[in-house]
Amino acid sequence: MQQFGPQHTSTAVIRSRRVVLPDGERPADVLVRAGRIERIAAHGSLAIDGAELTDLGEHALLPGLVDTHVHVNEPGRTEWEGFATATRAAAAGGVTTIIDMPLNSIPPTTTVAGLAAKRQIAEGQAWVDLGFWGGAVPGNAGDLEPLHQAGVFGFKSFLSPSGVEEFPHLEQPELEVALAEQARIGALAIIHAEDPAVLDAAPQVPGVHYRDYLASRPDDSESVAVARLLDTARRTGARVHILHVSSAAVLPLLAQARADGVRVTAETCPHYLTLAAEEVPDGDTAFKCCPPIRDESNRDRLWAALAAGEFIGVVSDHSPSTPDLKQLQKYGGSGDFAAAWGGIASLQLGLPAIWTEARRRGHTLGDVVRWMASGPASLVALEGTKGAIAVGHDADLVAFDPDAEFAVDPAELHHRNPVTPYAGKKLTGRVITTWLRGRVVDVQAAPFGRQILRNR
Repeated sequence: MQQFGPQHTSTAVIRSRRVVLPDGERPADVLVRAGRIERIAAHGSLAIDGAELTDLGEHALLPGLVDTHVHVNEPGRTEWEGFATATRAAAAGGVTTIIDMPLNSIPPTTTVAGLAAKRQIAEGQAWVDLGFWGGAVPGNAGDLEPLHQAGVFGFKSFLSPSGVEEFPHLEQPELEVALAEQARIGALAIIHAEDPAVLDAAPQVPGVHYRDYLASRPDDSESVAVARLLDTARRTGARVHILHVSSAAVLPLLAQARADGVRVTAETCPHYLTLAAEEVPDGDTAFKCCPPIRDESNRDRLWAALAAGEFIGVVSDHSPSTPDLKQLQKYGGSGDFAAAWGGIASLQLGLPAIWTEARRRGHTLGDVVRWMASGPASLVALEGTKGAIAVGHDADLVAFDPDAEFAVDPAELHHRNPVTPYAGKKLTGRVITTWLRGRVVDVQAAPFGRQILRNR
């Protein structure tokens, strides 16, 4: 990532012929003062004494992306990822705010003490702004209100095993208790929705064939879990958000629930929108995630739903691990999809991956900004400061070349481990410069990201 433009001055003008604003894309000048956007004016009209001018020409100016689904894994599993590496990757990918998941760190963020441990270790390590989700697990209903008061943005739960023993899933009676408590305190419940009974009944065939892994996590695993969750949300009055929807089979369920007055939103991820089961090579476990990447027809239905506004956003579900846990054959692993860790590292690549496919399908940069910046910001009630180029917002900005093409080289990623299903893939769109609160983010220099808390 190159850096140019205002770095140390408190007042700056950033000019572009392609500024992506909430009401559309147009030429404009953006005045930044003391870390905030003070004014948006006609292109070429601002000449402010003492202000440093950066003219991006035909390069686009976007708001910084907001990624509400990132597994940083620190403390406890820093060999998988950590705050320093994850936030550098975020900045290099045009992401200026992340919300960290309550697992796979040890301890998980299921108590105030767990949150304090995470906040302490994150201090001084962040190249972007960051907040934290709490976790709702069996037996911690009494911890939810204290965590909410401490500033977490909501609570994640699993309806099926999470893959790590310190973050167990909720059985139905425990789900009832957790959602009722979150409804009482006004908290957002974010849910990994796969049904354990469906998973247990599916054929479990180990080996290198992706089709066998896909059969082990069928569409019904999501639709049955989502139906059960929505029924529970109806009874408890909880506000729920469905994480990483991979199966288009859940879309009619969500539409009906909204029509019935259930407060439900949903997200999907770059890998479900840009990859397809048909193209996964045998043994290439970099593609393994839970729920899985499904077929091309399913991907088309997800795109149609995204275009229709059925998803509040597109977020990474950045869930990295070490190469040995991924069982990658090029590192001497077995290539066994059943044995490999299920997670995809894509925090740095989400913007070009989505833009490449979005442009091919006739979408605009404004659409991408809505899906990856303003939508996720609204999910966590940060729409007043993040996710848009608007007066009064933080000057979190991205200079983006929408026409630049490149082949993904894992060695150039800032993720701790060079593992990605995008390796060698040709993408379009390159981040040139990222500004956080008006300052250029230099991933080789000192970080200045802040920890942010839920608005109370």
